[in-house]
Amino acid sequence: MLYLSKTKWYSMSQQLIVRSPDLKQLRDEGFEIEVKGGYLLIHHIPYVNPSKEVNFGTLVSTLNMNGSQVVAPENHVIYFIGDHPCENTGLKMTGIQHESRVQTFSNDIVIQHSFSNKPPEGYANYYLKVTRYVEMVSAPAISLDKSASAKTFRPIVDKEDISVFQYVDTNSSRANINMISAKFEGQKIVIIGLGGTGAYILDLVAKTTVAEIHLYDGDSFLVHNAFRSPGAASVEDLENGMAKTDYYKTIYSNMHKHIYSHPYYIDEANISELVQASYLFLAIDKEAVKKTIIDFLLSHEIPFFDVGLGVNTVDDCLVGTLRVTTGTSNKHDHLVNRISYGDDVNNEYATNIQIADLNSLNAVLAVIKWKKLSGFYQDLKTEHNTTYSINVSQLNNDDIDS
Repeated sequence: MLYLSKTKWYSMSQQLIVRSPDLKQLRDEGFEIEVKGGYLLIHHIPYVNPSKEVNFGTLVSTLNMNGSQVVAPENHVIYFIGDHPCENTGLKMTGIQHESRVQTFSNDIVIQHSFSNKPPEGYANYYLKVTRYVEMVSAPAISLDKSASAKTFRPIVDKEDISVFQYVDTNSSRANINMISAKFEGQKIVIIGLGGTGAYILDLVAKTTVAEIHLYDGDSFLVHNAFRSPGAASVEDLENGMAKTDYYKTIYSNMHKHIYSHPYYIDEANISELVQASYLFLAIDKEAVKKTIIDFLLSHEIPFFDVGLGVNTVDDCLVGTLRVTTGTSNKHDHLVNRISYGDDVNNEYATNIQIADLNSLNAVLAVIKWKKLSGFYQDLKTEHNTTYSINVSQLNNDDIDS
């Protein structure tokens, strides 16, 4: 028989495997398993190709998790890297056939087929799911060569964990968008201002694969911040009087490994720290300092998103407008008409109005635009200024990059 196999050393999350009885059982029985980017890979699966040769492929399953714990598989479908397995006669196995098309889950996970075999009770754990599919796929190969086996007991070497997350991102793997989510990798994001909108921006950015997130704000986290920011601060949090950047770093470091606190304001003395930014979010209500920052960003061709929100009282109701203005090296001639460099004393939002829903919407609009520039979302409009008027519920997109 012809064997198409290569000796390989695979990396995996050893701690995750040890904590999961079903994954540990697979490993202890000699299966070459690997956990990567929300997927479980089982390598060296013997199967028969159309030429009646014994080849080796890889089974791939999404990994269903609750926190750091592996739970029961969410479905019965499994994927395969290799030719479509055949019977020992060379005819395609039709009993488990589901779909045959190339799908790219990540840079190094490209599958060609998916299989479907659903027992009446489903699969209670990954051990049962994996061993059942291994049995079905490998049986024809074993009938041709008794020495063919998926259990190699090959030594496993743990490589350095390069994920930016504290735990596996199963959200992207469940949707099979790991390849698209990877577009954020390597980016260094700066957020200036954590009073309200900036904190919601952090909440959204921390859930992406950016390399670093740098937080700048010289204020402390106080009671009024708690009512216009994501999450629910405790009394103890407020009594600690932590700097905003330290407070948010503590919280979001539970999820993202590379968040950096800079508990001070940006000024001409330290503005050079921004030079390494890939993208910058400007979320400050003291607009007098914006010109210095924006001039620096434009001179260094750093794209940025300036968020603004103006609220006033009319007839015992609040009216106002949200704004997201984007500046890039290609499009910045509109900035003078969109961004005020003087503080507005009539803007009640800057004094005593705290509105978490408007802060969060402002942040969402800014983050969506960032994701468009990053290639995550399609951008057919290429707008560089977006406003939302609350009382008429109107969203306007202007300053198109032509």
